[in-house]
Order: sequence, then structure tokens, then C-alpha cells
Amino acid sequence: MNTMLAGRLRLDTRTFAVEEVPIPVPGPGEVLVEVRAAGVCLSDIHLIDGSLSPFYPVDTVKDSGALTPGHEVAGVVHTVGPDVKGNWTPGLRVVLQAGQACGDCLRHMTCRQPLTRGVDYDGGWAQYALAREDTLLPIPDHLPFDQAAIIPDAVSTPYAAIVDTGAVRPAQAVGIWGAGGLGAHGIRLARLAGAAPVIAVDPLASARERALLFGADHALDPTAGDFTEVVHQATAGRGIDVAFDFAGVGAARAQATTVLGPNGILVLAGLTPEPVSVADSIDFCFNVRQIRGHYGSEPEHVEQLVALAAAGRIDLGPSVSAHVPLTEAADAVARLEKKVGDPIRLVLTP
Repeated sequence: MNTMLAGRLRLDTRTFAVEEVPIPVPGPGEVLVEVRAAGVCLSDIHLIDGSLSPFYPVDTVKDSGALTPGHEVAGVVHTVGPDVKGNWTPGLRVVLQAGQACGDCLRHMTCRQPLTRGVDYDGGWAQYALAREDTLLPIPDHLPFDQAAIIPDAVSTPYAAIVDTGAVRPAQAVGIWGAGGLGAHGIRLARLAGAAPVIAVDPLASARERALLFGADHALDPTAGDFTEVVHQATAGRGIDVAFDFAGVGAARAQATTVLGPNGILVLAGLTPEPVSVADSIDFCFNVRQIRGHYGSEPEHVEQLVALAAAGRIDLGPSVSAHVPLTEAADAVARLEKKVGDPIRLVLTP
């Protein structure tokens, strides 16, 4: 068999369909992975609806005008290309990093033009996916493929935002705006970092209920008339030390700036083209508050999370809301976009 099923997005028309395409052949330093699980992320929705475009598309994407989405991928090594230096034997269980360095720098963290899997080059919504060997990470046999697949991005993005960009310390008051795919994990990771209290903010009652189950100390409706008062009561009057927008919503960001405490930090982890607004910039500056941008994670964050999941420090089983066959990828996109069942993560299974 020389063909496979893959979800293909035409970048000119933004039309998406699962099609039969040739199985890619690994080149030098590459490995072909048989995909066992691939997460469906809100940024995939943004890619399909046109609000997100490839940042640095590779030549094959430019030439074909089409792309296979999917940056959360786990599977087994199928074929090893030439000049591969690592011991990537067929059958080895692996998770794929959500991106890679451009190739002109030594590490992803120093790269000025990092490439995102499923955005700049073909991703994992397919039966097979190519991966440069430096983007592969072995996973233990007891870590399920669906849980491993969502670690890059769904878990690693809030993890990096909390431990690095936000630099959350024990006993700090943390606010989590959006309790969906990123925010639900942000709640658990903030608790893991020692934050207290952890305040979740979401307009959906079901999301607030889930936030409490995931460890939030408070779950608030942002539209409630006493919202600010409740935040100040929950934080003993000091306000939020570190707030995270995991929803990518301008109104959430604006609200978060109003309840930051002195030296408070707002981390923009959700993606949106909406502007950031500060209602009272004098008060914002007087209290030495900050707004910090955040994007994705680094390879070491994924490595750390695989170790934490393997050691039982974080159980990602409850994060997988449903499994969807690859052939029904378009339906999974619609379900996530419309929040049918308010999923944390839908996982495609080829």
C-alpha cells in the first residue's frame, strides 16, 4: 500500500477534507511514524477558518497550497530514513514535538523562525507522519497514546506559561480565564506549582463545574455583577498575582487587567488577533503591572511532562473527552468549534 488517509486543508479556499494521498518517504535524518493518536486543538480551528495562517511555510506547503493539520501526535516508529543517528527502531512508541527549529540554529529555543507542525509543515491528522529525529521523544509502554499525544501544546503550553512566562510561585493567587483545552490543564498545573488560590473564570456553567473537579478553588462567571468583589474576597484583598488568558478572548484579557494586584502579571497564552486593552493605564503603571506574551513551549517542557505523567504526578485520562475516527475529522472540528459537549480534547484515531 503506497497511499494513506490524511486530512488536507486547501490554504487558498480554507476547505478541509480527508483524502487519500501518497505515504511520505522519510528523507535524511527523518523518521516515518505510524500515527496512533492526534489531538484536535482550537488553533487547528483557527487554521481552518483562516484566522491563523502558516508563519514560515515549507516549500512543499507553498508548492501544493495544501497542508495536513495536527500538532499533537503520538504513534510508533514505522520506517527510518537515511543518516538517522538515533536508535529509532521500528515499533518504538514516541510522541512528536509540536514543532522544530528552522535548521539554521542549534536549538529550538534560540530559533528566530521556528516551524510549527501542522501549520508550517504537514502534521499528524493522517495515518502516517514524517518527523525529524530531533523532534521525537520516546514514551513508556504504560502511557497511553491518546494521553501522550496531547502533551505537546494542550498540556505543555499552559505548563510553560505557568512555570516560565508567568513564573508562578507557591501561595500566589492565580487566575485562569477559560477552562477549555488549555485552561483545564492550567488549573491542574497551577495547583502543581503551589498556587493558592486558583481562580477559574468561564462563562459556561459546565466549564466552571469541570474547573472545580480539576482543582480550582473558585470557579467564577465573568458576567456576574459581583465578579470583582468575589475576586478580592478570594484573594484577601490583594488581587490576582498572575492571570492567564487561555481562551484567546479580548474581553477576558481586559477583565483580567482590572483584578490584577500590585506587580501583577497577565500572560497571554490563548491566540487571538483581538487587541489588548487596559481600562486605566495610569493605575496599571502605578501598580507596576505587566502583560507578557506567550507562545507554545520548548522541547524540555514536553520531556518534563512525559516524565510527570509517567510517574503518576498528573493523570491526563480525564482530559480526553472523546475519540473520533480520522475519517470523521471534519466532524471533530465542528464539534470543537461549536463546543458540543464542552470537550477538553478530542483525539483522532487513524
